[in-house]
Amino acid sequence: MSHGVAPVITRTLLERLPKAELHCHLDGSVRPATLLELGREYRVPMPRDDAEALGEYMVVRQAENLEEYLERFGVTLSVMQTADALERIAYELAEDAAREGVRYIETRFAPVLNRQGGLSLEETVAAPMRGLARAEREFGIVGRIIVCALRTWEPAVSLDLAKLAVDCRDMGVVGFDLAGAERNHPAADHAEAFAYARRHGLACTCHAGEGDGAGSVRQALHVCGVQRLGHATHLIDDDALADEVLDAHIPLEICLTSNVQTRAARSYEAHPARAYIDRGMNVVLNTDNRLMSGVTLVDEYEHAARALDCTFEELARIALNGFESAFLPEAERRRLVAEAEAAIALLRRGP
Repeated sequence: MSHGVAPVITRTLLERLPKAELHCHLDGSVRPATLLELGREYRVPMPRDDAEALGEYMVVRQAENLEEYLERFGVTLSVMQTADALERIAYELAEDAAREGVRYIETRFAPVLNRQGGLSLEETVAAPMRGLARAEREFGIVGRIIVCALRTWEPAVSLDLAKLAVDCRDMGVVGFDLAGAERNHPAADHAEAFAYARRHGLACTCHAGEGDGAGSVRQALHVCGVQRLGHATHLIDDDALADEVLDAHIPLEICLTSNVQTRAARSYEAHPARAYIDRGMNVVLNTDNRLMSGVTLVDEYEHAARALDCTFEELARIALNGFESAFLPEAERRRLVAEAEAAIALLRRGP
């Protein structure tokens, strides 16, 4: 391959492409074999008795909507109630991601859902952070945590979680998020939690425009003051708002496969990510839930290449967007960006 000729997009190339993942749910990214082992250890029955069958069962293929997709999380959460389990699952997630060429990952979860075994809120954060730190030592992948509040819970709980996120910054928490069933559960109800996080210098993102329309995105931006948008699939429906997001260079945490599964997008080909890229918007590709969506980050880049006709340069730009949009101190972010740029330059030159 001569210098200046675009590399042929192969799976191997996409594995070698340095990537950052900003939208990945811890409780949606458990290895099926681990899920089975933890079920046996904690005497929690699983829907299937072998790892392959369980993995197949956990993939949501024909959900009617976001709410139906979210029902599977009861299975994973049933075994995510101890410090050991949380540490192991976070470690394995980072290990798996590192094998896919992911150099930085932000994993998110709602600590209020991991307390059935008696863990304190602080320990629900400390345990997975130990797993991420161990993975960083062993595989070089940098891992951080985003604390999620839930739209369907009382706003007072969201405020408690925002306070937790702020208090745990020294542990490795880099952001605050609002997740869960979107329709009829407006983000504005949780504005106080976002205000607290922002007031204390913590970055914010929000699931918006996935299970509801562009108005939900507007609320996340104008009422909650977020710096990134989770999904934003229906942002495409509001031209003026899309222009505002473009002008502000707000990162869009795009999750192709899960959007197709929840019917937020009709198909990969019809996903608005192509329009966002053409518009010059700050698009970042993510898995959302590796288990429920049955994907790796390499798969998502492959879908972008095949279904959205993304060129190598577009995929490289998306990869760099991920590092540039990380919720990290500027010096750390710059280092990761520089390392990624150097690796991409080598890929352009070829073998």
